[in-house]
Amino acid sequence: MNIVHMKYALEVAKTKSISRAAENLYMGQPNLSRAIKELEEDLGIVIFDRTSKGITVTPVGEEFLHYARKILAQVDEVEAIYKTGNKKVQKFSVCTPRASYISYAFTQFAKHVDTLLPAEIFYKETNSQRTINNVLREEYNLGIVRYQTAFDEYFKRFFREKRLVHETITEFSYVLLTSQNSPLAQKDDILPEDLEAYTEITHADPYVPSLPLVDVKKAELSKFVDKHIFVFERGSQFDLLESVPTTFMWVSPIPTVLLARHNLVQRKCSANNKVYKDVLIYRKNYALTELDKRFVNEVCEAKRKFL
Repeated sequence: MNIVHMKYALEVAKTKSISRAAENLYMGQPNLSRAIKELEEDLGIVIFDRTSKGITVTPVGEEFLHYARKILAQVDEVEAIYKTGNKKVQKFSVCTPRASYISYAFTQFAKHVDTLLPAEIFYKETNSQRTINNVLREEYNLGIVRYQTAFDEYFKRFFREKRLVHETITEFSYVLLTSQNSPLAQKDDILPEDLEAYTEITHADPYVPSLPLVDVKKAELSKFVDKHIFVFERGSQFDLLESVPTTFMWVSPIPTVLLARHNLVQRKCSANNKVYKDVLIYRKNYALTELDKRFVNEVCEAKRKFL
């Protein structure tokens, strides 16, 4: 067994495909298959089950991959220390929902990173499922998960099963975001019937553990709207909202500087009584660093300021 073989196994587990893993590793598929087989024979275990539907990780394989990730992380840490002249490397990683108040907090956090020391900072916006998976695989240390309070028990049970610490950051109701040029911008309170002629912009990848995607989407979409544009990132949503006055989006409250930059307004809708939670998660065996605590403090400060 060697470190290279561990990296191979982790890539196969990530892609769930020998061929895609081989492409990502810039090697031939037969060579990768042979390396995985040698690794399994050397350890005396079966890491992957090969079926007609693809590759799945066995229970003992999951255990091995858990140790492999830890070992490779330590190798990276040792290399970082000695290749940078014994300077301590500032490391921070977080997955978050696509939320403007959190991205604002991250900007404030980044201002305090020590510029005299090497730094590796990772900030990823994604949905709850990918956030949870990234934290469980130890690819990211922190995660913030967003979901409706109606699904609280689904998520709490899942967190307990996966041994994830979970701490509520905030609860809030969405506001309606639209262009300054939209007729909706002239209303102080939006009624459901006001939305019938409009197109709703929404993120395309909601998630609730144990629930089918179709049911989750039904719970998220506006009942009075039959026109939707599904997006995956915040850049497109702001461009659409600014340029197409007949669009709107449900969002957590937006910082005023961002509203002004994109010529947008946010309005209340008393009929939209869904309540959401943003929840911090991390592995039970993970100890928060000073950088982690600073980021969480900035998020809490942004919450107080904008929510």
